Amino acid sequence: MKGIKVPKNKANDVRKILMENSLIDLGLKIERDSEFVYLPLISDINSEKLALLNNQIPDIDIIKLVIEMEFEIQKRGPKSFMDFLKGKIDDDKIQEIKKSFDIIGDVVILEIPEDLEEHKYTIGKAALDFTKRKAVFMKKSEIKGVTRIRELEHLAGVDISKTIHIEYGSRIMLDVKKVYFSPRLATERERVAQQVKNGEIIVDMFCGVGPFVMDIARHREVLIYAIDINPDAVYYLKKNMELNHVEKKVIPILGDVDHVLSEQNISADRVIMNLPGTAYKFLDKAVELIKPGGVINYYEFSSDFDTPIQRIIDAAGPRKVEILNKRHVKSRSPGVWHMGIDARIH
Repeated sequence: MKGIKVPKNKANDVRKILMENSLIDLGLKIERDSEFVYLPLISDINSEKLALLNNQIPDIDIIKLVIEMEFEIQKRGPKSFMDFLKGKIDDDKIQEIKKSFDIIGDVVILEIPEDLEEHKYTIGKAALDFTKRKAVFMKKSEIKGVTRIRELEHLAGVDISKTIHIEYGSRIMLDVKKVYFSPRLATERERVAQQVKNGEIIVDMFCGVGPFVMDIARHREVLIYAIDINPDAVYYLKKNMELNHVEKKVIPILGDVDHVLSEQNISADRVIMNLPGTAYKFLDKAVELIKPGGVINYYEFSSDFDTPIQRIIDAAGPRKVEILNKRHVKSRSPGVWHMGIDARIH
């Protein structure tokens, strides 16, 4: 059987990452000795799956920690979120519950169908027991307003909304009730961070608490202008700059992008535009900022690639546009995707 041999001081971080990615074999017992914790891995684990996690834990090379050993079989208990609900909610209704939910640090955020709201506390307790986190909340509204926040209702655990989330080694402090953050964009943020070269001047137009910013600044010698209109987001952005020791690489700016950039004389090598609902309104401004040969990482909700690409071309005017990459980042609704376009503006 394959497992991971982890120093005790790193075991909890590694366990959480493996749990979030469903790579721990819950049918086997976790073993311990005086120095190490031994975490059992699922049988079909491979080096590619582990390599994707390799940057999420500081100073840990997960692949090098893989060992062969025997693990004791765990006594039979609930092995999935659905198992925790067996016998508590009718089987036909269990399937209606959205199985994919967001884990942000010690906080779980669920989406519960309206016809199952009468069972919301039962579902919340099941999520708490399954994830072993501290707090469970339910989405009560869509993301709304220029500050991009949603209403949440506490269901189980401790009623705390402030937490620290670890993503590819970055420590991200936030309050889920006051700022927008999606853990589902972790791979996308890492993809962009890997594109960045030393020496770049970057503008993150809608930075939030700074997940793009932290991932880039921790690994590259750059200067990032990080802008957001939500004062709570900028507050946590500054906290995260301290947590990740990148204060000298980031200029945090509170304000509306149009007003802020009108007051700044910036010539950028890269502009990040992750506000998929309305980022298109700011493409003209992005093109103004970009040096010849610079890159715009642009995001839009769309059912096809042609629409966002044409918006970039129209905004560029006489300048040549080279599409470097286009991808479906994640599904938003049937037929509509959170699209990512990387465009070089010559």
